[in-house]
Amino acid sequence: MTILTEISENLQKGKAKMVKELVEQAVAEGIAAQTILNDGLLAGMSVIGGKFKNNEVFVPEVLVAARAMNMGAAVLKPLLAEAGVEPRGKVCLGTVKGDLHDIGKNLVKMMMEGKGLEVIDIGIDVPAEKFIQTAVDNNCQIIAISALLTTTMGEMKHIVEAASEAGIRDQVKIMVGGAPITQAFCEQIGADSYTPDATTAAEVAVTFCK
Repeated sequence: MTILTEISENLQKGKAKMVKELVEQAVAEGIAAQTILNDGLLAGMSVIGGKFKNNEVFVPEVLVAARAMNMGAAVLKPLLAEAGVEPRGKVCLGTVKGDLHDIGKNLVKMMMEGKGLEVIDIGIDVPAEKFIQTAVDNNCQIIAISALLTTTMGEMKHIVEAASEAGIRDQVKIMVGGAPITQAFCEQIGADSYTPDATTAAEVAVTFCK
């Protein structure tokens, strides 16, 4: 079994310490950081994402796998920066104003990072202006918004409108998600994409960043 397969398999089991050691070993063996990231860490996270989508694993397994990925990625970060490797894209992610839910948002973040995207997580209870400002300041291709209350869904429309007013609507894709959100609602407010789960959200985000 190659070391990259070992990294992937240990990541899927959530063995963070082992993943970190294997990543360090792979670097010492002269394997390119980008290869370790793609064929080790992201490959493993991709398997977890697929299983999560099919209800074969659940939130706790995703959390431990993501922690293992982050420990491995921390080793690679300076090497990737040196090699001038850019992330696949940048996403501004948050939960709308008035809404304090973050479990779904955090899962989306992990799945997106697991696809090699850079995620700027601006937290919960975020006003429309902050989504727009963060996207502009960081040159994000995507604004991803979560709402779990029917009472806060309307905030999503404000964000779409604010993006238009700021003149960036044609430069960013707006993705929406959360329990009460539907495809019909997404179309009604003029957002670009609604996805029912975190794994699909990450897949769509990657296609938007191409």
